[in-house]
Amino acid sequence: MTNFGESGLNSSGRVTAQAPVRVIASRRKLTDQRKHRQPTTFRTGFFVRIRPAVTIGRHSESIRSTAQLKKMLHTMSKACPVDHDNSEERRLHRLLFILIFSLIVPASIAFSSDEHTEEAPENAIETGITAQALKPHLEYLASPDRRGRDDWGKIESADYIIARFEEFGIRPLFEDGFIQAVPDFNDKSAEPIIMGRNIGGFVEGTDPDLKKEWIVVNAHYDHLGVRGGKVFPGADDNASGVSMLLELAKHFGQNPARRSIAFLAFDLEEHLLWGSRWFLAHCPLEEESIRFCLTADMIGRSLGGLDLPTVFVMGAETSPQVSACLDQIAVPEDLEIARLGTDIVGTRSDYGPFRYRKIPFLFFSTGEHPDYHTPQDTLEKLDVEKIARVSTAMLRVTDEMANLPSSIDWDVDTTPSLHEVRAIHSVTKQLLDAEERGDFEMTDLQRLFVSQVKSKTGYMLRTGRISPTERTWLVRSTQLMMFSLF
Repeated sequence: MTNFGESGLNSSGRVTAQAPVRVIASRRKLTDQRKHRQPTTFRTGFFVRIRPAVTIGRHSESIRSTAQLKKMLHTMSKACPVDHDNSEERRLHRLLFILIFSLIVPASIAFSSDEHTEEAPENAIETGITAQALKPHLEYLASPDRRGRDDWGKIESADYIIARFEEFGIRPLFEDGFIQAVPDFNDKSAEPIIMGRNIGGFVEGTDPDLKKEWIVVNAHYDHLGVRGGKVFPGADDNASGVSMLLELAKHFGQNPARRSIAFLAFDLEEHLLWGSRWFLAHCPLEEESIRFCLTADMIGRSLGGLDLPTVFVMGAETSPQVSACLDQIAVPEDLEIARLGTDIVGTRSDYGPFRYRKIPFLFFSTGEHPDYHTPQDTLEKLDVEKIARVSTAMLRVTDEMANLPSSIDWDVDTTPSLHEVRAIHSVTKQLLDAEERGDFEMTDLQRLFVSQVKSKTGYMLRTGRISPTERTWLVRSTQLMMFSLF
């Protein structure tokens, strides 16, 4: 996550197109080697395998096929000859046949297959993304061997992401493959030196019309590298977000949505969002066709290092469809979604350039903690189960937005919302509880201020209303609380 306010981008959020770029460092040619998956096979017909117990006296055997069953019944019918001209005898013969059949084939017949049939994969929309699925990504990206994902460690991380895209059947987004070269923003020469590499893939939509519209799911994969001889692993910032990105790519690679979905691992987020800014200034997609942006940055810890179940979500006010989506999705158990207006924190990650172009977005983050941008942001401090819960929520948002039959429109709602009041009230309550337990320290003045915010937001919730003036107070109080406490 980049630590700057609105001053990090110009008023338009755009960058100036530069001359064609020459890649200085050699790199291998990447091709799309989409993994061929065998479709799930289905056996037709009612009987697949029949294993009734046939008991005659003390002898028993198993009937293993319909052919054996038919052969046995045919033998029985021959053993009981009948005069077909005698209707009474024919009726008796049928009754005897039904009686014998009912004894041979009990109601508890089990149906199974002689051959192993591949089971359909579990629907992650319902079951959720698991910590077990996320761990391999986290262990690789946050390993000390990646050297803080700068220089060679970043190249290795890029190769890992591309390999997973290929494995999941994700197609390259750019003309030359999965990589978009990003030049040094200070190099104004005709052939500038390459500073970074965005990685992009996509899954085409299934709807003939909606597939022309795009959902962009993104997370930055760069970090701070090695500084002063110390590795900055960036486990939360932002191996956590990239792991989410890869698992969503895996799901939609197997389960395409109605709209097309692009998966972007941005570079140079730690350098004033340069990777995402360059992407939109040199976008392989029509800008007007990008309907929604979903960004994750730091989703594996907790605000202030506290044990909070909260993930902060910003951007719902940019679109009525996005806001409705957050209201409708099933939130994973033990996860609390705290909705905040973007103006409270400003631009902090790669949603910024999309926001400035008036593309509806959501930004998911569990907030800053004491290990932010330090060598202590390590793998063992991550709450992987929480990452799984946040990733599941983001998966459900993506699925909802990518399959939404109606249009997705930028229409900022400036009406004060109780969602924000509820989020800030919850944070203040948990801060005071943590201090009482001895898990968080505050001065007397800080405690008084937090108590006042808790009291006033509680009053707003009890009355069920918040005025524009009270909303202005809420924004300023939240910003002051973030600045003084975290």
